[in-house]
Amino acid sequence: MKIGTVDLGERPALLAPMEDVTDISFRQMCKRFGADLAYTEFVSGDALIRHVGRTEAKLAVATEARPVAIQIYGKDTDTMVEAARLCEAAKPDLIDINFGCPVKKIACKGAGAGMLRDIPLMLRITREVVKAVRLPVTVKTRLGWDAANLVIVELAERLQDCGIAALSIHGRTRAQMYTGEADWTLIGKVKSNPRIHIPIIGNGDITSAETCREKFDTCGVDGVMIGRGSIGRPWIFEEIKHYLRTGNPLPPKPFAWYLDILRRQARQSVERLDERRGILHIRRHLAATPLFKGIPDFKPTRVAMLRAETLDSLFEIFARIENLFP
Repeated sequence: MKIGTVDLGERPALLAPMEDVTDISFRQMCKRFGADLAYTEFVSGDALIRHVGRTEAKLAVATEARPVAIQIYGKDTDTMVEAARLCEAAKPDLIDINFGCPVKKIACKGAGAGMLRDIPLMLRITREVVKAVRLPVTVKTRLGWDAANLVIVELAERLQDCGIAALSIHGRTRAQMYTGEADWTLIGKVKSNPRIHIPIIGNGDITSAETCREKFDTCGVDGVMIGRGSIGRPWIFEEIKHYLRTGNPLPPKPFAWYLDILRRQARQSVERLDERRGILHIRRHLAATPLFKGIPDFKPTRVAMLRAETLDSLFEIFARIENLFP
């Protein structure tokens, strides 16, 4: 699959953009495990053109984590054009426009998935951003605002006509948020549309290598994007790559190997931020990881782990957990 001149190979697995998750260190880790493309956290176009330091920091691109896409969101054409130019100056490989974030503070103000209620503005922003930069521009969106407005099949054609180089589709409406199951039926319908010639990337509920391959096989998508399935589990990309290549599950590693990955994530988080903020940041990964599922009587340990305030205390808990698996 190629996005513009960026060649991602056959059946690529992409790390989805996720706020407070896809920071530079997590992107690098997922790349080491085989992610073919990684997206930054959401970048507010409005905050970027006002040169808000925390937002500008999201533009950092590491050579070893390439290819990388910077994703921007906003609801004003001029602002998004200026923001896209600032992103281009940071030298990513792609620029992605977020028309899919369902979070209330974004969507209900007209940005993210809120654009699904103003398709003409969505198309205008897309067209002008494509014209303003030389990098390939992609879009990520949803099936529609709600079940009564499933617009993605026609919308995909119109976005393609604006000049985008690829389209990522999350298989839910904005109204669904992240509830229920992702519906890949319409994603497959977009891909099978003979008018569509850009790559179509499917997103939603990819939590295993087997599911990833099934979506490639049944929906015909060019790429698959993994979001929540990677939180606390960056090794999912290695599992996916092995399964796509061999048709067999990747043999599991020793428990200590997986725990060491979480140690590294915690350490990198603290080094990038500071101890207090780094520990708070890593809690999302610790809460989501499947590594601790099935351990008997684990709830008190889980509570203690998620309340740890220092790296030393967190690693002491890790050591006790590790002793359960000699």
